[in-house]
Amino acid sequence: MSTPRLRQLWTLLILLAGTVGSMLVAGQWAWHRSLHDESDSVQRQLGLYGQTLAQRIDRYRTLPEVLALDAQLLSALQRPLRPAEVEQLNLKLEQANGASQSSTLTLLNREGLAVAASNWRTATSNVGVDYSFRPYVQQALAQGRGSFYGIGVTTGEAGYFLSQAIRDETGHILGLVAIKIALQELEREWLQTPDIVLASDAHGVVFLASQDAWRYRLLEPLDDEERRELTATRQYSDQPLRPLELRVDDRLDNGGRLVRLLSADLPPLPGRALWQTQPLPGTPWQLHLVHETHSSLADSRWAAAAGGGGWLALSLLVLFVRQRQRLARLRQRSRQELETVLQQHAQELRTAQDGIVQAAQQAAQQTDTGLSRSLEHLPQGVVIIDAELNLVAWNSRYVQLFRYPADLMQVGRPIADLLRHNARRGLLGPGRVEESIERRLEHLRSGTPHLHESAKDDGTVLEIRGNPLPEGGFVTSYADITSYKNAARELRSLADALEQRVADRTRDLDAARREAEQANRSKTRFVAAAVHDLLQPLNAARMFTSLLRSHLQGDAAQHAADSIEGALAAQDAILGSLLDISRMESGQLDVHIHDVALGPLLQVLAHNFGVLAESQGLKLSCVPTRAVVRTDENLLRRIVQNFVSNAIRYSRRGRIVVGCRRMKRADGEHLRIEVHDQGPGIPEALQREIFEEFRRLDEGRADDRGTGLGLAIVERLGRLLGHEIGLRSQLGRGSVFWVCVPLGDPAAAQQAAAPATTQQPGDDAPLQGSSAWVIEDDGPTCAATKALLERWGCAVPLAGGALQALEQAQPGLAPQLVLLDVHLGASHLGPEVYTELCQRWGQAPAVILVTAERDATLRRQAAERGWGFLAKPVRAPALRALVSQTLLRLKPGSHP
Repeated sequence: MSTPRLRQLWTLLILLAGTVGSMLVAGQWAWHRSLHDESDSVQRQLGLYGQTLAQRIDRYRTLPEVLALDAQLLSALQRPLRPAEVEQLNLKLEQANGASQSSTLTLLNREGLAVAASNWRTATSNVGVDYSFRPYVQQALAQGRGSFYGIGVTTGEAGYFLSQAIRDETGHILGLVAIKIALQELEREWLQTPDIVLASDAHGVVFLASQDAWRYRLLEPLDDEERRELTATRQYSDQPLRPLELRVDDRLDNGGRLVRLLSADLPPLPGRALWQTQPLPGTPWQLHLVHETHSSLADSRWAAAAGGGGWLALSLLVLFVRQRQRLARLRQRSRQELETVLQQHAQELRTAQDGIVQAAQQAAQQTDTGLSRSLEHLPQGVVIIDAELNLVAWNSRYVQLFRYPADLMQVGRPIADLLRHNARRGLLGPGRVEESIERRLEHLRSGTPHLHESAKDDGTVLEIRGNPLPEGGFVTSYADITSYKNAARELRSLADALEQRVADRTRDLDAARREAEQANRSKTRFVAAAVHDLLQPLNAARMFTSLLRSHLQGDAAQHAADSIEGALAAQDAILGSLLDISRMESGQLDVHIHDVALGPLLQVLAHNFGVLAESQGLKLSCVPTRAVVRTDENLLRRIVQNFVSNAIRYSRRGRIVVGCRRMKRADGEHLRIEVHDQGPGIPEALQREIFEEFRRLDEGRADDRGTGLGLAIVERLGRLLGHEIGLRSQLGRGSVFWVCVPLGDPAAAQQAAAPATTQQPGDDAPLQGSSAWVIEDDGPTCAATKALLERWGCAVPLAGGALQALEQAQPGLAPQLVLLDVHLGASHLGPEVYTELCQRWGQAPAVILVTAERDATLRRQAAERGWGFLAKPVRAPALRALVSQTLLRLKPGSHP
């Protein structure tokens, strides 16, 4: 072997060996690192599943304890029962079971015999069945309470049994009450994840699984004692317990295992899977999660490719200098070869040109009969005449189209003879024959190009195209376009039919759209009316609660008042959110798009929510910005407020950061406002559901779970404004919610007028000695408002409805202030009643509208008339502040 070849072989071997080694090292390193990260994420996800399972069980745990204290159940176990008494017990358990939405409630005596049950109406009733062999019965009779998971002996349905002993006054156990909790709904929720989720008992038997094929599998072999126990308790009835064959290939530091599935009767797993196990606190159960490692494998492959690529890049850099010299020699050789190829191509082109000239000469030759060999290959009929309008050449297709006799087609024959022959057959149409022929001959003499269509009697349609020749004469082609015209005619018919169908469908869709819009308007009116009626008693309750605080003594009473106020505030938030959603769906929510300076808006949010975050042990910070965006300021504030409040609600520690990021998009530059938190994260399967109504996670604080409507409103506001809403989240690392807003004009934002400052009253001095009328059709609200105003030192001569106010109105005796509702019964409106009162008083006192209507148009009309506006339910501090401000403006020397 020559020296250059040997050198090339060694170079290639070094490149290949280095590439393979680099890929192995980088791939293994990335595999282990990604696998540990994925294992930690799986462990956190498994913790969430365990928390969900524990919460589902805890939801029903207290029900047997409560029923064990019931006097009727205690009395039933102390004496024999008549059939009527047994039926009453069945009805009682059925009612209790319906309220808790559990599976079955059963009352058993000391012998384990079911005395009554909530499923007494079904064919598989528990009444009269002996359950003394069940562990939960034995545990309750021996220890006072018990628990057991198994398949029901009577119903054949699996569930988790909780039991509580029933004792008499001396503590003697008379029997027990048991509840069976169905967990099949939990398995259906597990189907949303691509992983396999399992739950096993103390014997290693899988009793819950996200896939049916994994249920009732043995994770560990059973010994003889365990088999006897399962047989005696009939825990899994007649279900065959098949072993789960696994091979453990590796173990991780955090308890995870790399396993390979060997059971042939289970759906195969692609390669090795990550198996993570976690015990469920308070039970002998264990939760398992089987996760495919394709993500770690992909990371390993990418890292291997990067390592091999790095080695190749380094090797190629070393060879680059040597290769340049070789390329210089090859370049010189290539130049010489290129010149040779160009010479060969030039010779070939010259040869091809000579062939074209010869072909043209042959095409110009004609036979004695006038048939041109160069025209025979054409599908059209072609005829050529000279300057004297005599035949020169034609093809056979021309003769076929017009069926000319052979003696008529001769070179030198005038074209007029052919025209007369066609006229005798009626091919020239109606009219004088000689005039038609002369008109066509004159057209040929003028040499004007023409294109038209002609239909023959047999239905054939010809496209006639004529063009003059450069040295005199005329060439005319006749193409048969009958099939094309037929197809076009059919297409027109189809188009007409399609247009008719489209018109019919359009009318149907318009009618359906009008019906849907009418239904939506009816729904909107119903929701608005319902919320208005619900807010009336809620408003009175909140005002009475504020009044109640001044009459309570002690921390316990104040705490109870705070709890009532919190519950009413939560109800107010739900009703307000429902009303907002209704207004957005009906298009009644006003949107005012303008240029907004984002910095002050974020500063206000940081100030308002900073104290709340600190009280929860969190740190809220906003990154300063000078950006100007084009949006509706109030609606954008609601979006960001919801993001921040959710971050505080679901974060237990760490920081919450509000910042902005510039982005370039196809429709211009945008600013993405992001809210980062360090909460528990959101599973990928739930990231779309949380934007639906009444969807919320179970990770929030127990005392502040939210209404489940905030993100639904955010999603609708984003669509209304045209702003994209999104999030990204990782379990255990936190979430980022964002809204993308187009950038605005800083100059336009600076020209906006600064908001006028309002004077905040420091005490109740403006209310002392003042007078006000409360005109409201709801009696409790009238009483609560009057009590509050009088406690603040304001006289209230009247607190009643529209008719009462009109009866007591006297000239010159108007109050200083009128608190006015908009809807005053079925036949009166607040503004109209106020106008009539002013006529009777001869004066126009100040007005504050207090209404459950949250229409922006009503608020704007009130501002135009100089009236105050409060939306129900009214908070006492807000009412006092607005009344004080209104009375201050009435004093001489004050400015509105």
